Amino acid sequence: MADEGTALGRVLRRAGGPETLDVLAGRLSGADLTTLLLEAMRLRARDLAPADVLRRYRHDRFTAPAEVPFERLRRTEDAVLSAVPPEFELVTLSPVAPLGAHSALAAVDQNKVVSTIRNSEVAADPTNALALEAAVRRRSSGPEAAVRLAALQRVVRAQRFPSGFSSHFTLFGLVTAGRDTGGLAFERRHLAEHLSLLSRAVRACGAEPEVRVTLLDPAFEAVASDLDAVGDPGRQSGRGYYGGLCFKVYAGDVEVGDGGFVDWTARLLGNRKERLLISALGVDRLS
Repeated sequence: MADEGTALGRVLRRAGGPETLDVLAGRLSGADLTTLLLEAMRLRARDLAPADVLRRYRHDRFTAPAEVPFERLRRTEDAVLSAVPPEFELVTLSPVAPLGAHSALAAVDQNKVVSTIRNSEVAADPTNALALEAAVRRRSSGPEAAVRLAALQRVVRAQRFPSGFSSHFTLFGLVTAGRDTGGLAFERRHLAEHLSLLSRAVRACGAEPEVRVTLLDPAFEAVASDLDAVGDPGRQSGRGYYGGLCFKVYAGDVEVGDGGFVDWTARLLGNRKERLLISALGVDRLS
């Protein structure tokens, strides 16, 4: 039950009491909830004047244009894409994903995602949707066939960012999904592949990359020792998100990339032998 002293408690009192949240969250089917919320939004939109919409546009942090000039961002996108080898299939992702695509897979707080009223959510990271697509393909592929996917996507995140950072930005995401073949062979091969691709992409943008690796499981020490990277044992972000090993990519002093191993396809497919490596570059930061 919501604390009566919180904003949610205040809203629930006006909406009819705590049981209102129970009805909306669990007692209504997904279709019924969508029907209710669609009508609520229709009625609210009906009462808006053009001046109200303009006022919201001027002040809503989610709707302002990007500060990075279009031409510069496009040049950076083209430079990043020039580094993608034919083994990776480029996918045009939808701007929305199924509800829970970020919180159910990656344990991201749902309040950091822009949820919609149609049981979906605005994309906050391309690797989540790529992982879903990889799981679909892994289900129908042979056990030894790795799935390599890549995408450029404009994403939106709902948490508050420091001044100078936009709530929406472009990410270049990579995923490789496959089966454990023993001896950390999948991890060795595909981690080197991701890091090589990401490093080429950063160089294509005119910067020199530095990879910093954080060991999360001593069993992955042999994997890390094969890499042209520096250790980053003090890293705190990503612990509990990644497993085994994670990394960051820097261009000078600017962090431009992140990645590591996750268990998403293993959980999606109900098979503990499934393996998934994800990574991403912040295209706006490279522009």
